[in-house]
Amino acid sequence: MKLLDLFRTYKKKIVFIFSLTIVENGAWIIEPWIFGTLIDEFILKANGSVFQLAPIKFLPLFLWILLYGINSGTGTIRRMYEPKIFQNIFADIVTKISKRGQRDNVNTSVVAGRAQLSHEYINFLQYRIPELLEQSIAIVGAICALTIFDWRISAACMLVVLPLGVIGQFYNKRVLYLQKDLHDQYETIVDTFVTKKPENIRSIYKSMANVQSKIGKYNGFNFGFMRLTLLIVFLAVLYISIDLDNFTTGDIYAIVSYLWTFITSAEYLPELMESRASLKDISQRISIEEDVETIKIPV
Repeated sequence: MKLLDLFRTYKKKIVFIFSLTIVENGAWIIEPWIFGTLIDEFILKANGSVFQLAPIKFLPLFLWILLYGINSGTGTIRRMYEPKIFQNIFADIVTKISKRGQRDNVNTSVVAGRAQLSHEYINFLQYRIPELLEQSIAIVGAICALTIFDWRISAACMLVVLPLGVIGQFYNKRVLYLQKDLHDQYETIVDTFVTKKPENIRSIYKSMANVQSKIGKYNGFNFGFMRLTLLIVFLAVLYISIDLDNFTTGDIYAIVSYLWTFITSAEYLPELMESRASLKDISQRISIEEDVETIKIPV
């Protein structure tokens, strides 16, 4: 079973959710620039500068309220429909796995383990892909916005991409190997409980904990390296912003906001790669040649 097959089967419902995610985060990535302009307008007024009652002077405020409304509205709608859509898809997948297991006379423990592991597909569709869209919009949007302020700032951010990509490839290969080991043990849980021996149950969960601990060590190393790299970028951006350019207070606010957006989004990449590695192994375990029947989910 492949993620693409699920997407094709439930295309309309999934595209509906993903579209809301794009609109929600697209509006939010513009917000720092608009709010920075709004700060400058109010600083001019506070300093006694001419503050005409012309519509153009209030445009930043109206735009910020509009963006806030779009972000909040689409976010509300998405959260209302997500659980119903994706949990019905999960119910359909589990049913197909059960039928396939009975037909091929697969061990009950393996079928139960695969049924539970298949929830990774739902997690990936419901959480990971929207998060990937969110982080992609954040990273690309932040770099584009920083380029408008000063190309040297965005160049400093882009320098992070190469080392993170190299480390990410190594991380992904190791985690894929460990995820395979973890899933092998997951498929034996039911049989282990059937033995009714506490020592066997303790042993398998302790073994799974050891594998997860190894994954955590790789994750920790990747995170630490990324934080160190991002610290260098942050200091470089601050130097460019404060010492080399004559930015307004609103500009500084926007630059720092976009920089933090870039940093927090980049920090999330290892978790996405770990989830993708897990899903890749699960795809090799679960095989459903028959097309998954679409559930009628009213929207």
